[in-house]
Amino acid sequence: MMDEPIQLPIDGVLDLHNFHPREIKELVPDYLATCLERGIFQVRIIHGKGIGNLRHTVHSILSRHPDVVFSLSTTLNTAAGGRPLSICGSRRVNLEAEKRVAAHRRARKI
Repeated sequence: MMDEPIQLPIDGVLDLHNFHPREIKELVPDYLATCLERGIFQVRIIHGKGIGNLRHTVHSILSRHPDVVFSLSTTLNTAAGGRPLSICGSRRVNLEAEKRVAAHRRARKI
């Protein structure tokens, strides 16, 4: 029996709790690519506490991904306790910020 494909919401938040660790190496880059296609330039990846293997895998993927400019690991405080996650931003985040700064500078000169 084949597993049915899971439909993921593409909203910039990827919760890895529902996935098997062997799926992560393919899932994370695919999710990032889809986010970029949809104009989502900052992504949160929730990997949970555990013993840290999943966090290390996620950070390894992010550190090698050509579109990821930065990544960090933090804990999101929720009513149910902390949710460890990684946050990454693409090169396009920086490009969009540079465009806003340039537009602001042009507006000030007028």
